[in-house]
Amino acid sequence: MNKTYLLALVLLSSLAGCNDFLDENPDNRVELDDLDKTAQLVTNAYSIASPAFTDWMTDDFVYTFGTNIRPAHDQMYRWEDVTAGPDEQDTPDFFWYETYNAIAHANEVLAVLDELPVESDEDIAQKKAIEAEALLTRAYGHFMIVNLFAEHYNINTASSDDGIPYVRAPETTFLAEYERVSVSRVYSLIEDDLLDGLDGLDESFFNNSGKYHFNRNAALAFASRFYLYKGDMVRCLQYSNELLGSNPAAFVRDFTSDEYNAAKSSITGYPQLYSSPEETANLLLMRKVSLMQRTDYAFGVEENFYGDLFSSNPFGATDERENPALVKGQNALFPLRYESLFERSSLNSNTGTPYHIGIMFRGEEVLFNRIEANLYGGKLDACLADLQVLTDRRYTGVADLTLSLSMLRSFYGADDEPSFSDADIVLNYMLLEKRKEFLAQGQRWFDIKRYGMSVQHGFGDAGSIVLQPNDLRKVLQIPQSAQDIGGLEDNPR
Repeated sequence: MNKTYLLALVLLSSLAGCNDFLDENPDNRVELDDLDKTAQLVTNAYSIASPAFTDWMTDDFVYTFGTNIRPAHDQMYRWEDVTAGPDEQDTPDFFWYETYNAIAHANEVLAVLDELPVESDEDIAQKKAIEAEALLTRAYGHFMIVNLFAEHYNINTASSDDGIPYVRAPETTFLAEYERVSVSRVYSLIEDDLLDGLDGLDESFFNNSGKYHFNRNAALAFASRFYLYKGDMVRCLQYSNELLGSNPAAFVRDFTSDEYNAAKSSITGYPQLYSSPEETANLLLMRKVSLMQRTDYAFGVEENFYGDLFSSNPFGATDERENPALVKGQNALFPLRYESLFERSSLNSNTGTPYHIGIMFRGEEVLFNRIEANLYGGKLDACLADLQVLTDRRYTGVADLTLSLSMLRSFYGADDEPSFSDADIVLNYMLLEKRKEFLAQGQRWFDIKRYGMSVQHGFGDAGSIVLQPNDLRKVLQIPQSAQDIGGLEDNPR
C-alpha cells in the first residue's frame, strides 16, 4: 500500500464562515464545545467541487469554438493528465482537494461528538443526527473520489486494484500520512459509514433546509447508487424500492406540465424551478463552485448532435427535455439546467465566486438504478413499467406513448436480429434515456467507465482521437502534489 500526504485537510481558511461563533485554538483548529457549533460545522462537510467537469471527457461534448478554453480544459478533452493544480475549479485536482477538505470537516465533527456533554433526550437525539449526517458526507466524499481516481469496482479485481486513502480521523499535523488502500477496502468502509448514517438519520434538526442535507430520501438514493456500482443488484433494488415504492412518478419531475412549459421562457426561472428544493424529484442539493453554467466557458454539445439526440425516440414524439437550451460558442448548445450564480467577495466588489446549485441525488436516477437492477435480474416487464413512468413525463405530441419491446426492437432495427436480445434492447434504450436525462450534469462519465464505452473526440478539421473501452486514462490521475509530497504512486498510463 502506498503512502501519501493529503493536502487541504486541515481546517484553516475554510472555516472563515464559522468565525463569528467559533474560537480558534493556537493551531487554528476550532473548538467544538456544543452541539449547535458541531451541527454548523457539518454543513462544511459537503464538497464545493462539482463533478460536472467530467462531461467534457464524454461523448456528449464537442470541441467548441468561440469560448474560453483554458489549458486544463484542453487536457481533459484530450484525456491527458491535468497540470492546473488544486486551485483551478472544474478540474480533477480541485475535486480531489475540496472533497478531502469536506471529509476533514466530517471527521472533525465525529471526533468530538463523544466528548460533548448531553443533558437531555433532545441532546442525545441531536447528537445522533449530527453523527449520522457526518458519516454520510464522509462516505459520499470517498465514494466520489474512488470512482474518479481508481478503477470501477470489479468483484474479481477490487481487492488488488489501488484505491484511495480512506480518512477517518481529523489531522493533528499540517502534513498527515495516509495509506492508499484497495478499491475493495474503500467500498467496505464506505458501506459501513453509509449504513450507520442511514440508521441514525433524523431530519427534524434541519430547520426547513432538508434538501441541502443528507435527508433520508437522499441517503436511500446514495445507497441505491452505491450498490449498483458495487454490482449488488439485490440491495440496489432494496433501497431503490424503499424510496420509489409503488408510485415512482412522485419522484420524477413532469416536463410536460404547465409549470415547466411556462418556465421555458425565462433564463432564470427554468433552472430555478429545475433545481428547486420544492421539486419532489430533487433529493439532495449542494452549492458547487464552478463555471460549468457559463456559456462562454469550455465546451458544449454540438448543435446538430443535440437535436439528433433529443429527436431519437421510438414514438416520433417531442422530447420536452430538448428545450430550453442556450447557444454556446459558434458550434454548440447547452441545456438550461443551472442558474448562473455569483457570490461577491464584498458588497461593492466586482470579484467573487461563480457557482451553481447542483442536484447530487434525484428521483430519476433512482428510477434508472431500479431499471438497471431489474434488467440484470431478467425482469423486463418491471423495466418497461419504470421506463413508461419516464415516458409519460418526458414526451408529448402523439396520442399513443405506450412503450413495448416490439416497438423498441423496431426502433433499433432489430426485428429480425435474434442475436440482439430483448435485454440488450432495454439496456441500450435505458442508457439512451439516461444520457438525455443527465446531459451536462456529470453522470455520463461514470456510465462510460462502468460499461467500457469508447469515446471519440474531434477537433474540427484537425482530426480526432479515441478513448478505448479499457483505456487506463478513464482513471483520473492522482494530483501531482500528492505524488510529489508523499510519494503516492501515480495511476498507470
